[in-house]
Amino acid sequence: MPLQPEPLPRNFAQLTRIILSLNEENADLKARVDFLERQLFGAKSEKMASIDPAQARLDFGETNDTYVAANDDVAPVGSDKTRAQRSPARNIGHLPPHLARYDELIEPESKICPCCSFELHCIGTDISEALDIVPAIIRVKRTIRPRYACRACESAIVQVPAPARVMDGGMVTTAFAAHIAVSKYAWHLPLNRQAQMLASCGIVIDRGTLGTWVMRVAWWLELLYDALTAFIRSQPRVFCDETPLPRLDPGRKRTKVCQLWAQAVDDRPWNGPAPPAVAYTFAESRSAREVEGQLSAFAGVLQVDGYQAYKTLVKRRGKSNIAPMRLAFCLAHARRKFVDVVKLTGSSEALSIFARIAEIYRIEVKLRGEDADTRLIGRRREAGPIMEELKATLIGLCDEVSSKSALGKAIAYTLNHWSGLTAFLGDGRIEVDSNIVERSMKSVALTRKNSLFVGNERGGKSFAILASLVNTAKLNGVDPEAWLVDVLERIVSGNLKANEMESLLPWTWKAKRDAINHQERRAA
Repeated sequence: MPLQPEPLPRNFAQLTRIILSLNEENADLKARVDFLERQLFGAKSEKMASIDPAQARLDFGETNDTYVAANDDVAPVGSDKTRAQRSPARNIGHLPPHLARYDELIEPESKICPCCSFELHCIGTDISEALDIVPAIIRVKRTIRPRYACRACESAIVQVPAPARVMDGGMVTTAFAAHIAVSKYAWHLPLNRQAQMLASCGIVIDRGTLGTWVMRVAWWLELLYDALTAFIRSQPRVFCDETPLPRLDPGRKRTKVCQLWAQAVDDRPWNGPAPPAVAYTFAESRSAREVEGQLSAFAGVLQVDGYQAYKTLVKRRGKSNIAPMRLAFCLAHARRKFVDVVKLTGSSEALSIFARIAEIYRIEVKLRGEDADTRLIGRRREAGPIMEELKATLIGLCDEVSSKSALGKAIAYTLNHWSGLTAFLGDGRIEVDSNIVERSMKSVALTRKNSLFVGNERGGKSFAILASLVNTAKLNGVDPEAWLVDVLERIVSGNLKANEMESLLPWTWKAKRDAINHQERRAA
């Protein structure tokens, strides 16, 4: 609405509506400015102590229970008293037994008694252990292939064929190329920094050469990446999210903001059968059509944030004959909006809503690790009434606060997504939020921050392939470099068929390796 309509109305009621509307708009703009300032200069934590220290303890009728911040990433622990009295987790000399040991013997300069000159004898030994490290050793692998000929006929020459390598005719072994890829996508070392580290060892390799090696590794792993992606999209419950990934755009002399879509599964919170896995897909856009193409074969529950593309996807599914899809929304995203309101305005209503959501998370902490039926029963008994009370509170506040205010927008968002936010009350296998896929974005964000951008579409696809495989290995407790070296050598050798790629997925590879190690220990 313009600030000074022409002509100004003379009716008192119309003037009142204009003034109230302008006041609401002004309050909304002030809240936006405050929010941006807090994003730049304020604390980012969503814990209660950082939001309102004076309200850190709320009375819910349990005088001996202290308020728990709504942070579902915190491992279940005892009471605050137990947590305060627990000693720090420090390693006091108990080093892992699997590490190799070497001895340094320190003898006295003389073994002659300083008193009577008799020879000393050993009466005991003091042994202490300390972690030591051997810096990376860069070496040259020489492959020697003798040729043999027959002295009698001198016509037959026998020589073993050269073993296949990740780079035909290149100067790098499969293990070295895997090390470069893992260093970038698992430990977030950009290629220019790795080139500097190699130069400090006297090995001068151009960053472009390292990039060629990484793209070649991704090329070899493409079928394995397809197997991982197919596995995730075949599950009945999938988490989905997206994050920007800039790509060079030479024609515009700037970067183009592309997207890295992520789909993840993890049944560990309810001891389900699916191992943790994440797969990223590089795409030029963030449109509904893009995610629709990715999930064309998926049918089940898709747990996401409130982005409109997912809602459009479900609507299109409903109008077609494709298998149906249901959305479960993220309670953490709804919670975050009320956190912002409390930080901006100090609203007691928003703080009360935030506290109720925190109670849901406290219940989830208790139920984590239980089977789906136990989780469902516990949720309906404890979380169900809280969610009903929360909905009644939100509906009651709708008539009291302006829809243009920060609190009004947070309430509207929560009520508009209520069906998906309460999906966890009808299925013990559904999570209360989408933090599983949100956490998988942290590794991508670190790699993106250090590398800044990808060079082209092929580079974006290589990013998606290697980030997917490396992060899935980490989720399953597998050393990504050891796994990637072994997988690459099997694929490059040509001894593995394309339809056997599933046997190389991290959880299957780990199970086979653990079985072999167990047999070796029993044999020993």
